[in-house]
Amino acid sequence: MEKQVEISVLLQIYGKLLTEKQFNLLDDYYNNDLSLSEIAENEGITRQAVRDNLKKGENNLFEYEEKLGIMKSTITKQETIADVLSEITTIKSSMSDKEIAEILNDVKEKLQILI
Repeated sequence: MEKQVEISVLLQIYGKLLTEKQFNLLDDYYNNDLSLSEIAENEGITRQAVRDNLKKGENNLFEYEEKLGIMKSTITKQETIADVLSEITTIKSSMSDKEIAEILNDVKEKLQILI
């Protein structure tokens, strides 16, 4: 996953765990597409201060994800759901009851993992 997208997703998940300033700076940089200079001007701080706060906030987000794994778990669940939906769409009227039963059994096993 691209770093910018990854941080944006992590910010949605863990943003409230950051300081308000870190959250706002990361939000401006990654979601509102403001430059370091624009953020520095808006906040009345230096570009270096913005960069330092961004790095600290990013590190915090990655640390939270490493410890809690919410994003990874969510992605895994979404992939499993997509796989299940794909298998269900392969069921055709021309399939035998045995083939349908095999697909449904596989779907059942995958859904049980999500519980």
